[in-house]
Amino acid sequence: MATVPAAPSDALATPLLDAEAHSLLQRISEQGGYAYVGMSALAAEGDSRAAEAAREMAWEQLHSGPWHSVLPVWRDAYSMACLHVAKFHYSNGDFKETLRVLDMGLMMGGLALRKDLESAIETASQRARDSWGSEEAVDGSRKAKCDVVRHEPKIAEVLQVLPKKSLSCKIVGKRSDLSFEGFLRDYFLTSSPVILSDCMAHWPARTKWNDMDYLKKVAGCRTIPVEVGKNYLCTEWKQELITFSEFLERIQSNDSNSTVPTYLAQHPLFDQACISSNAMLYGGSLVAPRALYYVLPIEELRRDIITPDYCFAGDGELRPLNAWFGPAGTVTPLHHDPHHNILAQVNRSSVLILLVYNSVVGKKYIRLYPAALSEELYPHTESMLSNSSQVDLDNIDEKEYPKMEDLEFLDCILEEGEMLYIPPRWWHYLLVDCLWKFTSILIYNISFLYTGQIHRFFGPFFDVDGLCFSKKDDFKTMLS
Repeated sequence: MATVPAAPSDALATPLLDAEAHSLLQRISEQGGYAYVGMSALAAEGDSRAAEAAREMAWEQLHSGPWHSVLPVWRDAYSMACLHVAKFHYSNGDFKETLRVLDMGLMMGGLALRKDLESAIETASQRARDSWGSEEAVDGSRKAKCDVVRHEPKIAEVLQVLPKKSLSCKIVGKRSDLSFEGFLRDYFLTSSPVILSDCMAHWPARTKWNDMDYLKKVAGCRTIPVEVGKNYLCTEWKQELITFSEFLERIQSNDSNSTVPTYLAQHPLFDQACISSNAMLYGGSLVAPRALYYVLPIEELRRDIITPDYCFAGDGELRPLNAWFGPAGTVTPLHHDPHHNILAQVNRSSVLILLVYNSVVGKKYIRLYPAALSEELYPHTESMLSNSSQVDLDNIDEKEYPKMEDLEFLDCILEEGEMLYIPPRWWHYLLVDCLWKFTSILIYNISFLYTGQIHRFFGPFFDVDGLCFSKKDDFKTMLS
C-alpha cells in the first residue's frame, strides 16, 4: 500500500491522551518508570525515536513476569506509547503501520486510553481504504478472485480420506425454508442437529468474500491472532499475530497437503470482545502467556452477514459473533461446546463433523455424537481440555479406546450456503476434505452461539449467542 501523507489538519485525535497524560505519567513514575516518562515527554514533543523507545520499555514491562502480575499502569503505558508511535506513522501516510501499532495497543494495552485507540483505528481504517481505492484506480486490472475449479471425487475416493465408518450411519437431516416455530419445536427444544438450507442467499458475504481485493481493502491492515499447526491438541501448535492481508496471502500460498496449516479460529472478527490467549507470538517473540486481550470488530465484514432469525429463540445475553477462516485439509478435533451453535458455510461447500467454528472454500465433513455419549468418548482429564476427546478420529487406536468402535453418530457434508445447528454439548469433529480441490482455497465459516437454557445462539464462520428463557417449560407453553 502506497503512503499518502496526511494533511496537517488531519492528525489523529487523542482527546483522552491529551487530558490524562500528566496523571498517567505521574503514576508510571511512582512505579519507577522514570526512563519511560522521559521518552514519553520527548515523544509528545515530536521525537519519533523516543516514542519507539517508550513503547519498547512498556513492552518489556508487559513481559517481566506472569501476565496476571503485570501492573495495570504498564498496560496503560503501552497504550500511550502506541498512540504516540501511531501518530507519527499516520502523519507520514503509512496507514498500514498505523493500524498495526494501534491494534497492538488495543490488544495488549489497558483501559484508560481505549476510546482513543478505537477512534484512531476507525480513522486510520478509513484512510487505508481510501488509499486502496486510489491504487485500484491506477491498476484497474488487478482482481484477486477466489475463483475455483472444482474436482468432484467419487464417493469411494471420499471415503478413503474420511474417518472410519463415515457416511455409514445416520445422516443429519436437512430442512429448507424451516419456520421459526418449526425450528424451535422440532430441533431447538429437542436438542437435535439439523442442516438449514436456503437461509443465506441474501448475504452480501456470499459474493463479496470471493474477492480477495475486497477482503484486503476492508480488513487487510488489521492485526489478528492466527493459529499455526494441525490443531490445538498438537505439541507444535502455536499462535501468531499477523495482519489479515498476510494471513490471506499465507492461505493462498499454502499447499493443501501442508502439515502446518494457518487458520483464524473462533475469533470475534465482527464484534468487540476480550479474548483469552495461552501463548501468542508476535514478530518471533512471546506476546503474553495466558493473556486476556481486547479486539475491535471489523464493521465492514460484519455488515456482509445477516444474523438468522433462528438466533432469536430466547431472551439471554447475545454472545460475540466468531469467525473461522482457513485452508483445505484443516481438522478440528472431536470436542463439544456449552452453547447453542449455528455454523454457516459462507462460500463454496463444506463438510462438518459437529465442528461449528470452521468454514472452508471446499466441502466439509462433520461428525456429531450426542452429549449422552460423553463418557464413552474419552474426554481429556485436564480441566482446560475436558471438552476435547483424546481420540483421534483420523487414526483411532481401538485397543486404547475400545468403546469408540460401536458408538453411533450423525454425520454430513455441509454445502455452500447451508447452516448446521449443533445443540449444546454435542461432540463434533470437522474435516475440510482435500479431495474437493480448488485453485484458490479459503474457508469462511460463521458460528452463532448463546448461553442459558434456551438462548439466542449461534454464529457464522463466526459465532453468535442466542436468546434464553429462564425455564424451558415456559417456552414450550408459549409455543403451544
